[in-house]
Amino acid sequence: MIIIGFTVIFFILIALVLFIIYMIFFDRHQKHHAILRNYPMFGRIRYLLEKLGPEMRQYWFNSDKEGKPFSRDDYEHMVKSSKYLNDVIGFGSKRDFDEEGFFVKNSMFPKLTEETKFDRAIKVKTKRYNLLKDPLFSQRVEKLEDKEPSAFLLDDADTVVIGPDTKNPFRLKGLIGMSAMSYGSLGKNAITALSKGLAQAKGSWMNTGEGGLSPYHLAGGVDIIMQIGPAMFGVRDSVGELDWDELKRKSEIPEIKAFEIKLAQGAKTRGGHIDAKKVNPEIAEIRSVVPYKSIDSPNRFHQFEDVESLCDFIGKIRDHTGIPVGIKMVIGGNDSVEELARYMKKSGMGPDFITLDGGEGGTGASYQEMTDSVGLPIKSALPILVSTLEKYGIRDRVKIIASGKLFTADRIAIALAMGADLVNIARGFMISIGCIQTMKCHSNACPVGVATTDPELQKALVIDEKKYHVTNFLVTTREGLFRISAAAGLDSPIHFRPEHICHKDDKGIVTPFEDILKEVKGLIRASE
Repeated sequence: MIIIGFTVIFFILIALVLFIIYMIFFDRHQKHHAILRNYPMFGRIRYLLEKLGPEMRQYWFNSDKEGKPFSRDDYEHMVKSSKYLNDVIGFGSKRDFDEEGFFVKNSMFPKLTEETKFDRAIKVKTKRYNLLKDPLFSQRVEKLEDKEPSAFLLDDADTVVIGPDTKNPFRLKGLIGMSAMSYGSLGKNAITALSKGLAQAKGSWMNTGEGGLSPYHLAGGVDIIMQIGPAMFGVRDSVGELDWDELKRKSEIPEIKAFEIKLAQGAKTRGGHIDAKKVNPEIAEIRSVVPYKSIDSPNRFHQFEDVESLCDFIGKIRDHTGIPVGIKMVIGGNDSVEELARYMKKSGMGPDFITLDGGEGGTGASYQEMTDSVGLPIKSALPILVSTLEKYGIRDRVKIIASGKLFTADRIAIALAMGADLVNIARGFMISIGCIQTMKCHSNACPVGVATTDPELQKALVIDEKKYHVTNFLVTTREGLFRISAAAGLDSPIHFRPEHICHKDDKGIVTPFEDILKEVKGLIRASE
C-alpha cells in the first residue's frame, strides 16, 4: 500500500510538472495577453486574483457601507426582511451623519399605533425563518414557521385610484409595487415566485416589463400593469406593428389593470436588449420574435414623434381597452416635462399615470455611459415633475409612480413627501428571491437562477420557498412605512407632504424641503 501510494503521488507530481511546463510554453507563445508572455506563472496568479476580486471586496474588504449598487448593509436589510419578516437592528445607525442627505421630520407628538389608519381586517398567510443558532463554523440553524401578520394595506377611504374617469379604474390599497421586469431578463421561476409572493401580500401589482405578458406573470393572480415598449412585444403583429385586436384581448384578462407606454428607463434611455442565448422558443413565442436571435428594441416609438401624437396614441389605447394608460419616463432637466404638461392642460388629454424612473435604477443590460450619466436621479427628478404639473394645474389628474433604489421605508417616505403617489421596487424584490449581486444579469449566467433562462441554473430558485420571501419583504416594508408615518405625526403615509422632510448639507445646515421646492419652481419658470 505504501509503494502504491508513493507511486500514485509520483505520477501526480510528474503530471503536474508536465502541465506547468506545457502552460509556460503555451503562455510564452500565445499572442493575446502580454503579461503571460513575460510572466507565465505570475500572470496566471494575477488573472485568478482579478477574477476573485469582486467577491473578495464584497465579503471581506469593502466596509458595510461601501458596496455598489447596494452596500452590504442595504443588501442584508433586504435579505433579513425577506427571510425573517423582521428588520430590527441593534446598537445604532451606520449612516454617516456628516454627509448631506434628506431626513424625515419627527413630530413632538407622534401618532399612537392604534391611531394609524390601515385595514386591520386583512391578514397575510406567510412563512418566515426563525433563527435558532448562528455558529461560526457551520450553517445557521433555522426553523420555518407559519405567520399571519397584518397586510398593512391602506384604509378603504385612502385607496389610490388610477384613471378614475376610465371605464375600469385601477384601485390600489398598497403603495408599493414591482417595477418592470420582463420574462426573459428574469427566468420563469423568478417571475412565478414574484407573482405568487406579491399576490399573497395583497394590494400590490407587478409590471411585466417590455417583454410581454407571460404565463408566469399571471401565475399568482396579482394585479398587473402591462408595459408596452417600442418593439410592441406581446401586442405586435407579424411585422412589428401594434395589433389592436391582441391589445384588446390582453386588456380583457382580469389581472391586467393598466397599460404603460415605455418612453425611457433610468438605467438606459435607449431601447431594450436581450442576448440570443436567452431567447428560447417560449420567450420568442411570447414576444413574437425569432428564437435564439438577439433582440434590440428601438430606442423610441415610430408611432409618435411629439407630445401631441403621444397623447393621441394614449387616448386611442384608453378608448380601445377601457383601462388606464400611463407612460414611463426619465427626466433630464428642468424643462423636460414642460411641453407635455402644457399640452395636457390645453387638450385635456394625456396619461393617467406617470412612472418616473431615476437614473440610479437597475437594468438587465445597458451601457456604462447610459447608466452613469444619462437621466437625473429620482430625488432631483421628482420635484421637477411635480412642480411642472402643478404649474399647469393638472397634478390631480395624474398619479406619479416613483422608482430608483426606493427599497426601504424611509426612502419611500421621502419620495412620497416629494410628491410621489406610489413607488416601484425592482432589485429589492430580486434580492428577496435570492439575487446576490454578481452583476451577471446580462450574461444568462446568474448563479442563483434569478436573471437567467438557463434551465439548470433556474433550478436553484425554489418557487415555494421564495414566494414567501417576496411577501415578507413587501409586508415588512409596508409596516415600516406606517411606522415612520406615525413618527412624523401622520396616521397614514398618503399624507406625506414637502413640509415633512428637510435636507441637511455637509456643514450641518438644515433646509426645509419647501424652500428647495420654491427654488425648483423658480428654475422651472425660468426655463420657459
